[in-house]
Amino acid sequence: MPRTTDSAHRRAIAPHVLQRRFGVETAVPAWTSDITYLATREGWLYLAVIIALQTRQVLGYSLSDRMPDELVLNALRNACHQETPSRGTLFHSDRGGQYASDDFRRALDALGMVASMSRKGDCWDNAVTESFFATLKAEEATEPYATKQEAHRAIAEYIHGFYNPVRLHSSLGYWSPNEYACRLQHVDPDPPKRSVA
Repeated sequence: MPRTTDSAHRRAIAPHVLQRRFGVETAVPAWTSDITYLATREGWLYLAVIIALQTRQVLGYSLSDRMPDELVLNALRNACHQETPSRGTLFHSDRGGQYASDDFRRALDALGMVASMSRKGDCWDNAVTESFFATLKAEEATEPYATKQEAHRAIAEYIHGFYNPVRLHSSLGYWSPNEYACRLQHVDPDPPKRSVA
C-alpha cells in the first residue's frame, strides 16, 4: 500500500489550531484536507479533498498519478471556485510535505486563511476528512477501477451527484451537505422538518 503522508521533511509545521473542534456549530470557520489513494488496474491514483467543516461539503478535490505539491494546490484552487473562504478561516491538514510547501503556505496567506496541522501520527486530529475517505471507500471505491479515467469519472459523479447533494449526515440533522449549506445561507429559512428513517 502506498503512503500518503510524508512528515519526514524540513518544511515549516503549523500549530494544531483546530484542536478537534469538529462540530458544525463551531464559530470558527474551517476547511479540512487530506490525501488518500485509490486502486485502479492501471496503478494507484491519489485523491486530495477539501471539506468545509460547517457544512461537510466537499468543496474541492484533485486526482493525480503522483503526490506532488500541485495535488493539494489544485484541490485548493477548485475549492475556492466553489466558495471564497472568509478571512481567518482555518485550513486543517496533516503534516505532509505538500501542505507544508512554500507555495501552499503562500496560497493560504494570499487567501487570508490560517494553517493548522494535526499532531504527528494522530489521525483523530483530522477525523472529518478521514471519515469522508472511509465513506467513499465503503460506498463508491469498493473495488479497483478498471482504468484511471473511470476512477476520475466515478469520483466526480460520487461527489457532485451523490455525496454533496443527496447523502444525509447525522451531524447535519440528517440533511445533505448542499441542503444544509442552503439553510445556513437562509435560502430556505424554515424548510419542513425531515423525518429520520
